[in-house]
Amino acid sequence: MRTGPSQDEIRRQNLGALLRYVHVHGATSRAELTTALGLNRSTIGALTADLAGAGLVSEGTPKETGRAGRPSLVVRPESARVYAYAYSIEVDRLRAARVGLGGEVLDRRELDRPRNLLAGETAPLLAAAVKEMHQSVPAASICVGVGLAVCGMVRREDGLVRLSPTTGWVDEPIGAALGAELGVDVPITVGNVADVAAFAEHARGAAAGCDNVIYLYGDVGVGAGMIAGGRRLTGHGGYGGEVGHMVVVRDGARCECGRRGCWETEIGEHALLRAAGRSDARGREALLGVFDAADRGDARAQIAVRQAGDWLGFGVANLVNIFNPEMVIFGGTMRDLYLAAAAQVRSRLNSNGLPACLEHVRLRTPKLGEDAPLIGAAELAFERLLADPLDVG
Repeated sequence: MRTGPSQDEIRRQNLGALLRYVHVHGATSRAELTTALGLNRSTIGALTADLAGAGLVSEGTPKETGRAGRPSLVVRPESARVYAYAYSIEVDRLRAARVGLGGEVLDRRELDRPRNLLAGETAPLLAAAVKEMHQSVPAASICVGVGLAVCGMVRREDGLVRLSPTTGWVDEPIGAALGAELGVDVPITVGNVADVAAFAEHARGAAAGCDNVIYLYGDVGVGAGMIAGGRRLTGHGGYGGEVGHMVVVRDGARCECGRRGCWETEIGEHALLRAAGRSDARGREALLGVFDAADRGDARAQIAVRQAGDWLGFGVANLVNIFNPEMVIFGGTMRDLYLAAAAQVRSRLNSNGLPACLEHVRLRTPKLGEDAPLIGAAELAFERLLADPLDVG
């Protein structure tokens, strides 16, 4: 009967912990690693040597020390050599990036996406973007995986997109379709765009150091990524976070999901454009046009923005009361709406939120900006490497 982990298991865990620390924090001295990981200097030296031998990190003297005596060696992630490909499939555009270990975006591509383009038609476009980027990848580089962020309900076990009303997808196997197009022998991981954006902001963005976070993401619809107790909260099958479909108006406007009165029918793209008298328009540029018109004094646009801002604050108050987060981050079009209607959002939040839940909550926009979904998708791809650095060739 085993009484505990073997020496090899402990070593692999420590290797993963060290690599993860450097991946998240960047160049780090051995002295800092010793303190942060609670390991002695000789162990840190041995682990670093193993990771350097695998080509995952490099060591060198710090550029500036400012101190007398021998400086502690600095461990750096091999960002240019070790990388993942990341995708973000949004309603009106497709984005692809090559992201190095450490979260550095090394290369990127973006193209328009016709609405209602299915997975089988989308995968070749995504694959073409990666093949173009791959031409400039240095020799002896290592691709550790592919991460993909999608607006919709993603089945955790296999990445099947069960439902994405805003893109018109139902049971679309985007991961399998992309794998067939790429023809690569690396894992392809699919996640919900709000969830992976929350993952990224928690790891290296506005929510770094916060263990309870809600990342509210808007495109045409609305979803949320949630961090609870420092862990992603995705639900049993991976479908958690569909906050845009919580019913806020009984027998209200019909939602693209087929039901009535969903929150996104009050704060989503269609609702805002309709209220502003611009029902024939669509897309983020059209939304920005409404916010700009409201800022310039257009009365109808101002009413539309105030109304949507009030509904945004209403829903956020409910989420704050339920999840008691330290921070709420507004991403995608929710960032634009929040910035345009911050007064209404805060007023409704203050009137509907429970005082105890409001005491420490902060409202923020993404530090990573529009890159949050791409960096989050890359984080999904890096997880296997970070869990066991010696198991990835």
